[in-house]
Amino acid sequence: MANDFSLFTSLRFDVKLKQVPAMGLAYAGWNYRNESPLYMLDYHRDRILRAAAHWGWDTVVDKLSGDAGLANLARAAEAAVDPSETGPFRLRILVTKEGIITFHQYSTAALDIGNLFPEALPEPGKSPSPSQPQVPPRLAVVVDSVDSPRSEFTHFKTTNRKLYDEARERAEIGSVHAANSVEVLVINQEDNSIMEGSTTTPYFWRDGRWITPPVSAKYSRHDGSGGNDGTSRRWALERRVAAEREIRVDQLVDGEACYISNGVSGFRAGTISLRVERTND
Repeated sequence: MANDFSLFTSLRFDVKLKQVPAMGLAYAGWNYRNESPLYMLDYHRDRILRAAAHWGWDTVVDKLSGDAGLANLARAAEAAVDPSETGPFRLRILVTKEGIITFHQYSTAALDIGNLFPEALPEPGKSPSPSQPQVPPRLAVVVDSVDSPRSEFTHFKTTNRKLYDEARERAEIGSVHAANSVEVLVINQEDNSIMEGSTTTPYFWRDGRWITPPVSAKYSRHDGSGGNDGTSRRWALERRVAAEREIRVDQLVDGEACYISNGVSGFRAGTISLRVERTND
């Protein structure tokens, strides 16, 4: 196993999120209880803790555990941002084995509140209500041409991102296609099931509801899809916006509607594209 890696998570920093309590969006969760510009910070902290516990990084566990750990992380994240900054931007939280936490800012697009805290995802063919993800944006969601092995580094989010970087390169994201216009689905080489997107959780409409690939509670070589337990994914499952169910590549339909989500851009609409030739079906 590669030892030279750090844990990380990326979340949205947006002062507009401070309006969530006044808007009465109780289902938003942490952002309703806390007037904060940090999107779903509690879930981001939790994902770091699970990874740290898995690898036995006790310093990180001690530093981030409990209400005090979450409060300290929130203060550190806000202190890392210039007071004049309003966002939105992507705030990357990087955590080393020694418990050193650093923050890095990157640009991201403005979004409606319905994209960040949807009461539901619209059924295919129906226009979204104000409390649902707005369109645009709509992304093309392609299938990777090469299948990938599951590992600890697909279950947990770390700086060991070679698998995802290569999938994005094959999909020409960042070279031919803009990163905000295309996403690529990573496929489990064991059974051709969908693990996740390269930076997102995908959702597909099946039997009258939105489904997303299953993820095991702890790292497993056999259970679940092999993908990451994303923050927005957890949020959607806990509120029954979606349910877990395995889906294989051969069950996708070219041109079908889908959704993708992550902790920076919330929930966005997509369209499946199967025009890429796969080399190892």
